Amino acid sequence: MKIYVTRKLADDLLQILKEKFEVEINVRDEAPSKEEIIEKVRDKDGIICLLTDKIDKDVIDAGKNLKVISNCAAGYDNVDVEYATKKKIMVTNTPGVLTEAVAELTIGMIIAIARRFIEADKLSREGRFKGWDLYFMLGTELNGKTLGIIGAGKIGSSVAKKAKCLGMNVIYYSRNKKEELEKIGIHFKPLDELLRISDFVSIHTPLTKETYHLIGERELNLMKKEAFLINTARGAVIDEKALIKALKEKRIKGAALDVYEKEPYIPEELRKLENVLLLPHIGSATWLTRYKMMKLAVENLIDALSGKIPRFLVNKEVLK
Repeated sequence: MKIYVTRKLADDLLQILKEKFEVEINVRDEAPSKEEIIEKVRDKDGIICLLTDKIDKDVIDAGKNLKVISNCAAGYDNVDVEYATKKKIMVTNTPGVLTEAVAELTIGMIIAIARRFIEADKLSREGRFKGWDLYFMLGTELNGKTLGIIGAGKIGSSVAKKAKCLGMNVIYYSRNKKEELEKIGIHFKPLDELLRISDFVSIHTPLTKETYHLIGERELNLMKKEAFLINTARGAVIDEKALIKALKEKRIKGAALDVYEKEPYIPEELRKLENVLLLPHIGSATWLTRYKMMKLAVENLIDALSGKIPRFLVNKEVLK
């Protein structure tokens, strides 16, 4: 069988694939174009791709022999799962292994935006530190502040527990109440109420039709003027234009973003703002987590092409 891998993998994992399949891999340090992916999948039985690879109807139609799309990411909004299912193609993902890495980054972003780390670093490097002063670089303490979690899945729940250890009052909004969180004093709130009372709002929901632009102008207007918005989920959960406007008009105090609507593009208006922390989608960027993601993607693909049910099969309907 033949497979296409859109990015370089760890050497040991690539060797495992080469022992079982005829492997073609993109060895460049850049994403393949859609046209390139279409060309490469024409004779392939499987593909290992990243969330930046758009696996849409055009790609799926080109892959006449495709049996599995193994997405090396927890989310899979880059794949047209519904169409893949119609074509009887398995779609898999790599959840769970990046929970703690993303949760830790989220806490770091909350602290960094609250205590103005980026501004302080820039000031220090530019030689503008002239000595200590009572009113110098004042920030916001986390202890006693309210953190609102939107999306209390594995990552959101982990962030909630970590924030509670920092002395924060934590609340959450999710499709269902989470008994595990309720038992430790982290309580459910309707979205509008969460936005009104939170000092920090952190997004951890997947991108779906329902969550697209979940946070827009109306929702931003509900937030406190002293509140911060943090997003490590998917960029399109926030209406980016509405956020830029809110930041410019200082209707919220600031934002910390690791994801964007049209990655890797970051609007110039957003890049010019000083009350926003911008990271290049590094939520899962630890050696251990990325290796685990690659390993799961490889295992999912091997299972699918070996006649087994992959451990993390997204579209179970395909089995019918």
